[in-house]
Amino acid sequence: MDHRTTSPAAATAAPARTIRKEELALPGSRTRRFDGEAFGSAVSYFAVDNDPGDTVSLHRHPYTETWVVIEGHVRFTLGTAALDGAAGDTVVAPAGVWHGFTNDGDGPLRMMCIHASPRIIQEWKDDAGHA
Repeated sequence: MDHRTTSPAAATAAPARTIRKEELALPGSRTRRFDGEAFGSAVSYFAVDNDPGDTVSLHRHPYTETWVVIEGHVRFTLGTAALDGAAGDTVVAPAGVWHGFTNDGDGPLRMMCIHASPRIIQEWKDDAGHA
């Protein structure tokens, strides 16, 4: 079999392009949201850029979420567990587990929140309907 041939799925995929950060910006925030489905991707993400003390309240997803801390220090809540993360660390939230995080460092928190889904699906514990 010639693996270089184009599969039917590849033939219908979205065209390759650069998605500029301005297209993904959340209003009033430096954080960006990427819903992969709109761009032919099987994954989605938030590129977090938070100030000290900023918090994302408890929420959950029907799929795993993986965080990669790029800069700063973060305190995660996953169910009843509290975990610390710093630049270079990776933390995984299992599907269905309530989780959130706080920038508990002295400087900016920059991290990738990778969603194993072509679109971000979130249920907020407090029903506040955040991002």
